[in-house]
Amino acid sequence: MSLWIISTIAVFICIVAFYFYLDYRKEKKEWKKNVNQFYSDGEKRQSFIVVLGDRFDRTETAKPLYEKLTAANIPFTPSEYIGALIVSYFGIIIMLQNFFSIKFPINLFVAALILEGTRRLVFLMRKGKLKQKIVQQLPEICRTLANATRSGMTLNQGINLVAQEVSQPAKGEFKRLAYELSLGVDFTTALKTMEKRIDIREFQLFVATLLIQKKAGGNLFSVLDEMSQTLDDRNVLQQEIKTMTAEQRYVAYIVPIIPIFLVLMMNNIIDGFLDPLFSGIGLILLAVFLAGTIGTFILVRKITNIKV
Repeated sequence: MSLWIISTIAVFICIVAFYFYLDYRKEKKEWKKNVNQFYSDGEKRQSFIVVLGDRFDRTETAKPLYEKLTAANIPFTPSEYIGALIVSYFGIIIMLQNFFSIKFPINLFVAALILEGTRRLVFLMRKGKLKQKIVQQLPEICRTLANATRSGMTLNQGINLVAQEVSQPAKGEFKRLAYELSLGVDFTTALKTMEKRIDIREFQLFVATLLIQKKAGGNLFSVLDEMSQTLDDRNVLQQEIKTMTAEQRYVAYIVPIIPIFLVLMMNNIIDGFLDPLFSGIGLILLAVFLAGTIGTFILVRKITNIKV
C-alpha cells in the first residue's frame, strides 16, 4: 500500500514538474521574442537613449568623429563611442576610489588624465588601420582585376567584379567607385577621388598603373599580376618586421603603465602618498614624469616603425 502511495506521489510530482517546465519554456520564448523585437533592424527602437543616440549620429557634429572612428577601424558609432567614454570615466573614478584610495576631487583629475591618455593611445595605435587593411587586400584586388581583363572584360566591368568579390573595407570603396562610374563620372576623376580618400603610397601606385594603362594601352594582365606578387612579398616582409620588433613595441606600451600602477598601489598602502604630488614642486615633478613617459613611448615607436 505504501509503495502505491509513493508511486502516486512521484508521478504527481513529475506531472507538476513537467507543467512548470513547459510554463518556463513558454516564458523564455516570449522573452526572446520581446528582446528580438526590441533590437530588430528596421523597427523603431523603444529605448530613449538609443533614439537620442541615433539622432546625434545623423547630425553634422557627429560626422568628423565618425570619420575618425572609421579611419581607426573602431566599430562604434559616435554616440556609442561617447557613451563608452562616459561609462569608462565613472568606472575609473570608482576603481581609483575603492582600490587605490584616491579621494574626491583628485580622483576626477586622475581619471580624466588616464582616460584621455588611453583614448589617444588607442587612436595612435589604430591610426590608419583601415588603410593598412586595404593595402593588405591590394594583391587580391590586382589578381581579380588582372583575371577579369584577361578574360576579356573592360576595366569598368573588372571594377564591378572586384566590388563583388573582395571583402570589407576595400569592398565599400570599390562599390562606391563602381557606382560613380555607372553614373557617368569620368574614369580618371573617379580614380583620383578614390586616391584622395585612400592616401597610401601603394594605392597611389595602383591608381597610376590603371591610369597609364587606360591611356597608353598594353598588357594590363601582366602588369597587375606582377604587382600582386610584389605586394604579396612586401606584405610578408612587413609581417616579419612586425614579428622581430614585437617585443620592443610592447615595451613601449608597458613602460608608461608600470610607474603609474606602482604609484597607485603605494597610495593604497600609505595614506596621503599622492598628496605631495599636487603641491608646487610635486606638479613640476608630475609634468617632468609625464613628459619623459610620453617621450619614451614616442621614441620607441619611432625606432620600431621600420618602413619598407
